[in-house]
Amino acid sequence: MNESGLILDKLTILRGDAPLVSLDLQIPPGEVVTVMGPSGVGKSTLLAAITGTLAPGFALRGGIRLDGQDLTALPPEARHVGILFQDDLLFPHLSVGANLAFGLNARIKGRAARRARVEEALAEIGLAGFAERDPATLSGGQKARVALMRMLLSEPHALLLDEPFSRLDAALRGQIRELVFSRARALGLPTLLVTHDAADAAAAEGRVIELAALD
Repeated sequence: MNESGLILDKLTILRGDAPLVSLDLQIPPGEVVTVMGPSGVGKSTLLAAITGTLAPGFALRGGIRLDGQDLTALPPEARHVGILFQDDLLFPHLSVGANLAFGLNARIKGRAARRARVEEALAEIGLAGFAERDPATLSGGQKARVALMRMLLSEPHALLLDEPFSRLDAALRGQIRELVFSRARALGLPTLLVTHDAADAAAAEGRVIELAALD
């Protein structure tokens, strides 16, 4: 079996002794797979299982592998999985540039090199010159772009999207959606999108999996 991408190998998430989610799925590099389903069916719990942040009371059976590496016993910071949420979660006490620097891969050494990479990243998302700005002064679309770039600067090997477009107005939603999906494809990131919105799923142009409550 080709082990590239994100593999959920007969993965079952249990709440207590009761199965909540069961999936057998391989997401190749650059593909966006959408998971849909009613509230409470376990969509966000599935993402927490992949990132290693399952709440107490939940347990796993099966495996989670990323490019052939078994993630199930690794701590979150060692999994190389990026995630975007509904809220941008920018640090309010840090400037825009410092928020991006927080995400920078540790292998980029020295203040000058790190500052240069931050400036380059801001230019990539159309925000050149914004390094000293307070995140509170940004528009919703600008915050979304900064949150995306901060996550990408950590050089993840897979991308999870937990309803990241749901709080954007209609005009911005398509623009940010296209930015996220195009970046994921260009970087070859296996991507799992959780959404209630059929337009998000259509824009992802990938497989759609409908989760239903397990008996």
